[in-house]
Amino acid sequence: MQTVRQQDFFNKTALIRVDFNVPLDSQLNVTDNTRIISAKPTILHVLESGGSCVLMSHLGRPESNENKFSLFNIVSEVEKVLGTKVEFISDCIGEETSIKVKNIKPGEVFLLENLRFYKQEVNGDKGFAKKLSSYGNIYINDAFGTAHRPHSSTAVIASFFDKKCIGFLLEKEIDSINAVLKNGKTPITAILGGAKVSSKITIINNIINKVDNIILGGGMAYTFIKAQGGSIGNSICENDKLDLALKILEKAKKNNTNILLPVDVIAAPEFSNEAETVECDIFHISKQWEGLDIGPKSRALFSKLIEDSKTILWNGPMGVFEMPTFSQGTKAIGYAIKAATKKGAFSLVGGGDSVAAVKDFGFYNDVSYVSTGGGAMLESLEGKILPGISALQQ
Repeated sequence: MQTVRQQDFFNKTALIRVDFNVPLDSQLNVTDNTRIISAKPTILHVLESGGSCVLMSHLGRPESNENKFSLFNIVSEVEKVLGTKVEFISDCIGEETSIKVKNIKPGEVFLLENLRFYKQEVNGDKGFAKKLSSYGNIYINDAFGTAHRPHSSTAVIASFFDKKCIGFLLEKEIDSINAVLKNGKTPITAILGGAKVSSKITIINNIINKVDNIILGGGMAYTFIKAQGGSIGNSICENDKLDLALKILEKAKKNNTNILLPVDVIAAPEFSNEAETVECDIFHISKQWEGLDIGPKSRALFSKLIEDSKTILWNGPMGVFEMPTFSQGTKAIGYAIKAATKKGAFSLVGGGDSVAAVKDFGFYNDVSYVSTGGGAMLESLEGKILPGISALQQ
């Protein structure tokens, strides 16, 4: 699979699939430009190599061509980040678009309208992909966030190009996942949180023989505790996954993988930041109370293990971190990863909630890499080959 370093962009037009699916406020201003910043190195590389860029992306999940989902809304932010003029084309296909793109000059950047204004994009339509492919000499996929989607602009379009490659961002994402699952320095520790075992089971099964330690926190921990005979009160639990939890523990034992569960929790009688709280043993949570964060003993136990690790993967919070009362466990994990990274460990953070946590608590620049793709990262950790990546290998 080729990278942008192996391509000659002089007097060529690069058609780049970027992920500009950024959040907007009620005034349609970009509130987080991380994804635009992440695409910048690839775009500037093409321009500095004497080429031009046609950028294509989706924004949100439009049902029709709603104005709030138009990529016109982000043009000024893209210009600010890139430091160059960006010409917006209010269509993806059509005669006018073709004429404009045909006349693009080296150094220019065009941005097409939201791909998802066309049902053909999501349906993986070949005709739509072929039309898009006419806008460039070289195809670059730099949109990790959509690499798991078999859409026209990610998986289908590559077949129409002889010259195709991954951008710097996609390369970083692939290298970071490989740094954990394929060539990580030991001890390797995976920290998995979130509400449900069912959403993480495939990941656990895929990494159980690739890592030394798995820390299980968040809501899913209570399913494991109940499976072992613990009293978990009103805590979240998947009762149909109790047998599965025991099988995972057994499998970990056979693989000599150390699974750590919380030993204590911060419990409350209601799901509220203002609720009364108590610290208690995770195996003995009173009736009508629910665990909403890991307790101080668990924080110390997990932090020690993380700080002694050489490779760290974090996917999922330890509690209801959006509420300050129940954010201490997730913060403690962040501090421990920061400390380990400072000592030379490689740390990868991915998944919506974990990324939100490192941003909210100020750890974003203290870890080795923060993934830009939630679903794509999860599927990679599950061991799946992503359609957008396999298309570039063919």
